[in-house]
This record gives sequence, structure tokens and C-alpha cells, in this order.
Amino acid sequence: MSENIRLLRDALAAGEGVLRLAPSWVPRSFLMPGGRLKLHPSDIYALGAHRGGIDERWFSSTTNADNGPGTPDDEGLSYVVVSADNGDARKVLLKEGVDEIGDELLGQDVMSAHGGWNILCKFFDNLGPIPHHMHQDEEAAARVGRRGKPEAYYFPPQYNYKENNFAYTFMGLEPGTTKDDMWRCLERWNEGDNGILYHSKAYKLKPGTGWQIPAGVLHAPGSAVTYEPQVNSDVFGMFQSMVEGRAVPWDLLVKDVPEEHHHDLDYIIGMLDWEKNVDPFFMQNRFFEPLPVRPSEEMAEEGYSESWVTYSTSRYSAKELTVFAGRSVTVSDAAAYGTIVTQGRGQIGVWDVHTPAMIRYGELTADEYFVTRAAANGGVRITNSSPDEKLVMLKHFGPDNPDARPLVR
Repeated sequence: MSENIRLLRDALAAGEGVLRLAPSWVPRSFLMPGGRLKLHPSDIYALGAHRGGIDERWFSSTTNADNGPGTPDDEGLSYVVVSADNGDARKVLLKEGVDEIGDELLGQDVMSAHGGWNILCKFFDNLGPIPHHMHQDEEAAARVGRRGKPEAYYFPPQYNYKENNFAYTFMGLEPGTTKDDMWRCLERWNEGDNGILYHSKAYKLKPGTGWQIPAGVLHAPGSAVTYEPQVNSDVFGMFQSMVEGRAVPWDLLVKDVPEEHHHDLDYIIGMLDWEKNVDPFFMQNRFFEPLPVRPSEEMAEEGYSESWVTYSTSRYSAKELTVFAGRSVTVSDAAAYGTIVTQGRGQIGVWDVHTPAMIRYGELTADEYFVTRAAANGGVRITNSSPDEKLVMLKHFGPDNPDARPLVR
């Protein structure tokens, strides 16, 4: 047994199945950070202006960020905070733990079925919109040795205290749009704005609600801070040539396209799920309000509320748990999960937790944790130590969460 795994098992025992995680910050060179992730303003470009500003925080991640040349080997990966023999804090990759003792973290059945923690979850926070883009489905992604990626959005009110520049998201394509329309947009790539948004519709983003975006569906996320559970893959193709006056390089359209098809417009357009893009009932089929996990009155009597905020797919799911001021509750779940505390202070199991006001790059926090399958099944005691403020946390689950199966459409 390696030293890291011994330390990880010690942390599991000390934390009673709940692991503390260090923040994982990710920059994007083609976007402008929104400044609402509580990272100190002086640290937004901590990795250098050439790498871009930090506009994402990844949670309980075993997925490497795909940021091209110069990307550190551990960018995007989450570290578990453990104690060395001398009492000093050390860090061990969560991925190493899943690879080596995944049965103890996720359960033997999950490891047999999925081979790991097959979810990526993050906050992203931008000043303006992201270019209209899609994520490849399993078939298209497999051609470049990757995994397809559907994803979901939830807009946590605690982080959306201001909208920034454009709190609207273009999604899909207007019914009646043709593949010839897309062909003409791609042909105009180097002529400025290729006009793809003329063929789409923008939806106002409402804090406390969310959306489900299947693979192959175009979307241009707006400037709301977004909690984003998704399949653990970083594939994408940008279909918009210019956003807010900034040119988008063709390379970002064909990043995950076989080289022989880099200028094959039929192939590129063929990656789109056409039926879902032009769905005349797009909002009806893709927009989601929170769904209480139990009758609200029963939960309120016990001092808490909990709702599904991401559901309808077997690939991932998420909940928002609120514990009322001065109350405690023991909450059980059928699967392991990662969690980020978005408001308040208190305890999660043996851990003291609180939401930071400001984080310096490289600092540890007390707002992010990973709960093992055994701990989740047994129930985690969560206490709100504030006499006035709610304690709120988001919980993200991997594929085939038994609790979410009745909600799959």
C-alpha cells in the first residue's frame, strides 16, 4: 500500500467517511472571468495572463482540464486534504483514491459498472456569454478517444447577486433552421460574426432554476454563475466565430474533430443532434424548477428542505440541501456525492464548515467535501450553527444514482 493511500484511509477514518477537498481552479484563455467565485481579485490571473483568467472552480474532480499546450498535469483535478504523520496538512489526488480504493469510496457495484467517478461538476463565472457551442455525443467523441458530454445547469442564488453583462443563454436553433443555414455560417467564419445567433433563441436565466442540455445541442451560456453537473469529459466544438467583438479561432471548433474532417462542413454539422436543436418545445423539455425530495411540510418540521435541482437523466443528478438556522438533520443518500457549501456555517459530520468571503489562490477552504457511499448510506449529520442564517449546500452525484431513477425521463 502506498503512502498516499495510507494517508487517505487515515483521512477516511478520521472524517467518518467524509473527505475535505482543496479548491481546484481552472482558467480559460478564450473567456473573461466574472469575478464572483470569491477568488481574490489579485489572483484571477494567478496562472498568467497567457493562460487566461480563472473563471471556473471544479468540484470533487477526477478529470483533467483540457486547456491545450502548457496545461499542468493536475489542472482540474481535486485534492483531498489529509494529515501527515507530523500533523502537517498534505494533499492526495482524489483520482488516485478512486483508482486505487474506489470500492471504498464509491462502492464495488459502481466501480464494476463505471470504472470510476464519472461526473464532472463545476462553477463557471464569466463577465459575458460563452460562444455558441456543442459537446459531442458518445459516437462523435469516441472518434477522438474521448467521452460524449451532456450537461446540466443550476443558477445558485448565493452567487448570482449581480448578473454581469448578459444573463441570457442562447440554446438550440429556431424551428425551421436548415443545415444549409449552418453551412453558410461556417463558411463565413473568417468574415467577422458568422451570424449563427440569428438562428437561435435566448432565454433569460433565473436564479434558483436550471436547464438540461443534451450532447449535440448548441448553447451559448450567459453570464450567470452556473453550477454545472456533467459527464466527466472536456470535449466541445465552438460554432460561433465571434463573441463580444473577440474572434474565436477555428481550432476551437475542431478541437475534438478527427484531423481529416477539420474542414469537412458536412461532418462538423453532422455532430449536431438536429432534432433536439430545432425542438419547438425546447423550453418545455429542457427547463427545470427545483423538485422537493419529500413533502415540503414534513421536511420543514424536521428543520430542513431538500430539492432536486438536476434530474431527468441517469448520467448525473444534484440536490440543494438547506438546513434552517439552529437546526440539525441527518440526511441519507443512496450514492456517494461531492458537495459545496454555498451559504452559512455549521458542521458536516465531524467537519466544521463555512462559506468563505474571499479565497487566495492556493489557500485551503472549509466549504468543499466528498461523502463516500458508506457514509451517505448511513446518514450524515448536518448542523447549522448560526442562530439566524440558513446553511445551504449543493450535492452532486454520479451516474445511476438509485434515488434519482424515478425521475429519469
